Amino acid sequence: MNVLVIPEDFRKDQYMLKPIIMVMMEAIGKPKTKVRVCQDPLLGGVTEALKWERIEEIIERYKGMVNLFLLCVDRDGKEGRKGVLAKIEQQAANILTTSRLLLAENAWQEIEVWVLAGHDLPVDWNWQSIRNEANPKEAYFLPFAAQRNVLDAPGEGRKVLAEEAARRYSRIRQLCLEDIAVLENRINSYIAG
Repeated sequence: MNVLVIPEDFRKDQYMLKPIIMVMMEAIGKPKTKVRVCQDPLLGGVTEALKWERIEEIIERYKGMVNLFLLCVDRDGKEGRKGVLAKIEQQAANILTTSRLLLAENAWQEIEVWVLAGHDLPVDWNWQSIRNEANPKEAYFLPFAAQRNVLDAPGEGRKVLAEEAARRYSRIRQLCLEDIAVLENRINSYIAG
């Protein structure tokens, strides 16, 4: 199986999405899945990633090589984001063959939270506060990366921290029920179907 992960901006998101999606596929029972992060075109932000024309361009470019497209963006506190993603999924279903699928998920609130979920965090941090924070990247992720002294590593520590977090995928799934667990279940349904 070939999976193409479409991030809103691959420059930092690739370091988090690839290891997490790879272990998700292993957990589903597909350890030989080839997971690739879309780098061409560079979408450069959530506004571009939510434009159907941009997603259609990616599908047209890669549909001969990809079974499953995963559009992964930040929720950024936007209540209606899931509805926008559902519309993109429907538009994709209209142009993809029955054996191919695009699934879209928004991280609650940012993909960096998935990485934090795989770590033992400072004892004075509250998980629900992290999940509810509108800007968890600035409020929690970057300070955590600074504490771990990895800000100079690729992606401001995202590569190192995501690879470590991925080794504790069951914890990420348990703590991120609204997004990671939902995405895993939807992928599993697609594979089983």
